[in-house]
Amino acid sequence: MSSSDASSTVALPLTSPWSQFYALTKPRVVQLIVFCALIGMVLAVPGVPAWADLRRALIACVGIWLVAGAAAAFNCIVEQHIDARMRRTAWRPTAKGQLNNTQTLLFSAVLCILGSVVLYVWVNPLTMWLTFATFVGYAVIYTVVLKPLTPQNIVIGGASGAMPPVLGWAAMTGEVGPEALILFLIIFLWTPPHFWALALYRVEDYRKSGLPMLPVTHGNEFTRLQILLYTVVLFAACLMPFVFRMSGWFYLFAATVLSLIFCAYGWALWRQYSDGLARRTFRFSLIHLSLLFAAFLIDHYIPWAR
Repeated sequence: MSSSDASSTVALPLTSPWSQFYALTKPRVVQLIVFCALIGMVLAVPGVPAWADLRRALIACVGIWLVAGAAAAFNCIVEQHIDARMRRTAWRPTAKGQLNNTQTLLFSAVLCILGSVVLYVWVNPLTMWLTFATFVGYAVIYTVVLKPLTPQNIVIGGASGAMPPVLGWAAMTGEVGPEALILFLIIFLWTPPHFWALALYRVEDYRKSGLPMLPVTHGNEFTRLQILLYTVVLFAACLMPFVFRMSGWFYLFAATVLSLIFCAYGWALWRQYSDGLARRTFRFSLIHLSLLFAAFLIDHYIPWAR
């Protein structure tokens, strides 16, 4: 679940073991993951949900939060030496040596087991297996294999980060429908420009870490072009929910405005680079995804929005 790993950039006051363990879960990242999963749950239930639907959604959010937190903690073990060399991650408890590998691994395992049990027993087996597969995809395939191996790590690994709406859809329906795959596609295409904008103004951090991020391996100009191209393709993907009648006119309006702004950032970044503009592009990418899915919620529940 890598969709916003980089957004957890503010150090927490790690004054107690509890706050240190909590920091391992990358709370701001997990909040976005659970929010995206919740969107999948909402869209999977026509009209106003019954109490049974609300109860299932709440339990599913808890289970997904636990497994996502476990994946984040495992990531901290694998990348502790890289984190220690990067300014934005040097504060993490594993990077600073406040928590050792045994403590962190045990914490990750407990969260993963608890979350898996919650999902299997009180939601459905499909959601549990999909969530566990996402854990493996992020913590092992992306973090251990892809991230240090290829500059396309973000593109390929983005599949794990795009899974939350699919998990939410499966939790409520017991299956993965085409609507869930459209939501998956949106996040999958959103991930590269989001991360590459960050990598542009943090390029020296990534160079020191030894990670083959695109600006390090292919340069600033090539990365900026890729960001622009991905924002354009993402624009088309954001229109698909309206085309396939998943949403109404309110969503279409919001998606069009948000995507045009994202494309404008991509165009400006491609035409003339500055660290400040790259930073603003990165921050807007977070706003883009959050408001896009918030528009889904409004569109789904307010009659005039459709």
